[in-house]
Amino acid sequence: MKRNLAARVLRAVAGRHIAMTCLFLCAGAALAQSGPPAATNPALLKSPLQSGQVAKATVLALLLSDIHFEPFWDPAKVPQLVAAPVSEWKAILAAAPSPDQQQRFAALQQTCHARGADTSFALFDSSLKAMRKPAAGAGFVAVSGDLISHAFPCKYNTLFPNSESEAYRTFVEKTLDYVIDELYGAFPGVPVFVALGNNDSDCGDYRLDAGSDFLKVIGKEVAKDFPAAERQDAEQIFAAGGYYSVALPAPIENTRLLVLNDIFMSKNYTTCAGKTDPAAADAQIAWLRQQLAVARASKEIIWVMGHIPPGVDLYTTATKMIDVCGGRSPVMYLSSEKLADVLADSADIVKLAIFGHTHMDALHILKEDGQTPGSAKSVAVKVVSSISPINGNHPSFTVAQIDPSSAALKDYKVFAASSQTGVDAAWSEEYDFARSYHEAEFTSTSVSQLIAGFAADPGAKTQASQNYIQDFSVGYLSPVLTMFWPEYVCTLSNHTAQAFKACVCPALSK
Repeated sequence: MKRNLAARVLRAVAGRHIAMTCLFLCAGAALAQSGPPAATNPALLKSPLQSGQVAKATVLALLLSDIHFEPFWDPAKVPQLVAAPVSEWKAILAAAPSPDQQQRFAALQQTCHARGADTSFALFDSSLKAMRKPAAGAGFVAVSGDLISHAFPCKYNTLFPNSESEAYRTFVEKTLDYVIDELYGAFPGVPVFVALGNNDSDCGDYRLDAGSDFLKVIGKEVAKDFPAAERQDAEQIFAAGGYYSVALPAPIENTRLLVLNDIFMSKNYTTCAGKTDPAAADAQIAWLRQQLAVARASKEIIWVMGHIPPGVDLYTTATKMIDVCGGRSPVMYLSSEKLADVLADSADIVKLAIFGHTHMDALHILKEDGQTPGSAKSVAVKVVSSISPINGNHPSFTVAQIDPSSAALKDYKVFAASSQTGVDAAWSEEYDFARSYHEAEFTSTSVSQLIAGFAADPGAKTQASQNYIQDFSVGYLSPVLTMFWPEYVCTLSNHTAQAFKACVCPALSK
């Protein structure tokens, strides 16, 4: 079957995707029984760029994504959480589990057709403790969305079948408040910048209303420790659309973070009433353009953070067996290419974009079609891996090193847990960008060069390709990505459907 698929790849990429689907399903079963992540390859330690050399002049930042905290882990405790203020949640969650915790949670998972377990209190607590040492002295914490667990409405409604929507909204708000408060508690006095993810809603996955009371309440929580000069504006803008602008703290110079709510831009987005409405996305793009224009006039450097990365959703394209080379369009993460186009068009000031959503550790380039990767019209993208182990991965977080004068991302390290539960877990360095790829910093030029090297290595034989595959998802089986390496690499620098198709099906573009 593999030989036939290889022969047909230019005609029907979807054929190979059938095997990919099977591999993902098989990998999930195997990963549930997998042990600790593989140790770092000793050969990677020979880079001339040692971490001590970089750290002397840099500011640390903690990058997190897809925490997916699970307040329903012990269903018997949920009524206590509903009744208690957020300040009492930790004591409730830390108390001994109920005698029937495992059985009741398993039943809840089955009722809600949950595909795996999200982040329990034990795992969240373990991750917070693990972050403190490598991120000690961090200048800020950035969370690129999805703070609450999957299937949140179903789990709540199963436990409280007669509850009013207002009570549900309050519980969502309290869960978000708890997660944010725990991050502040782990890093006292350190700013925490939060983007909303598709699960972070008071009315369901990918559902949200602009200008809602929910956004108003969460905006106050998100911006509560911002400098007074920026807090009011951030709260007002967040209340309207769930996005905001904030200056990165000193000693980082003249740099602003634009935090997006790209759920409005998702191809799956609807209002709480289930209707499609492009107005919120259009308003946000207009706001983004205005912010970029002001930044350019002020000679500011810009970082952008959202949840869903622009580009091709290769996994869904594969599982739906979409024949891209046969003329069909791949599935995209967002409903349009406007966000990527705006960012690429402002690459002169946008130095980095951070996203999450996929739960994988990845890098991308956003560029205008026809532009040379690494040119002045391209933006480096860092996709941050998840704390949640729901996909069979081991939980992980990223500690970045930033040049305070240029706001350049000089290096980053990913730290991963030895288990998926957090119980007695050991957290250790999974990899270091500078050592793995021998690059002095994470820029559009260096990332473009890496992607060009991947594209020139369709068999994934080079050390750089193998490093990327190993670290793409801690605990995942390498063959899942190795078998479809050329198609995957095409997603890294081709964010439009047309560019992706030209990359995957070169014979059709001649």
